[in-house]
Amino acid sequence: MADIDLPPHLIDLESTAWAEQQAGALTVPTAAAVQQAVTEHAAAAGLSRYKVEAELKRRVRHPES
Repeated sequence: MADIDLPPHLIDLESTAWAEQQAGALTVPTAAAVQQAVTEHAAAAGLSRYKVEAELKRRVRHPES
């Protein structure tokens, strides 16, 4: 999955959502913004939304892998 191009705004959105989740304060607007951005990026790139989301989460939550 490492060949999926993720624009910086997706990384920023997921980073914000992950920080909120870690603090126990994830909001619906933040989660919805991530999902919308992932869906739009996947559609524009002709990729599976699930694969884009999985790669995004991997990069933000486990950058060492």
